[in-house]
Amino acid sequence: MNLLELLVLLVVAAICGGIGQSLAGYSAGGCLTSIVVGFIGSYLGVLLARSLGLPEFFALQIGGQAFPIIWSIIGATIFTFILAAINRALVGRRRL
Repeated sequence: MNLLELLVLLVVAAICGGIGQSLAGYSAGGCLTSIVVGFIGSYLGVLLARSLGLPEFFALQIGGQAFPIIWSIIGATIFTFILAAINRALVGRRRL
């Protein structure tokens, strides 16, 4: 994977993470956080799809590797819900 492919992968992960955060209604941070949420969401989404026996709907080929767009967005949304629940639990505990 060369530098251009890596940059494209980072941009796609940021977009998927941003869409996942907006679907969940919670933003954990800025662009770097969206990239991390996109990558973790991709992992969670593919793990969920494989465990349920579901196909990859829309996979983008970047550097010879498939990046599942739909599962990345679904996984990023699930991961963002988890982050929001943890954040609410920690903030709620501090106020008591």
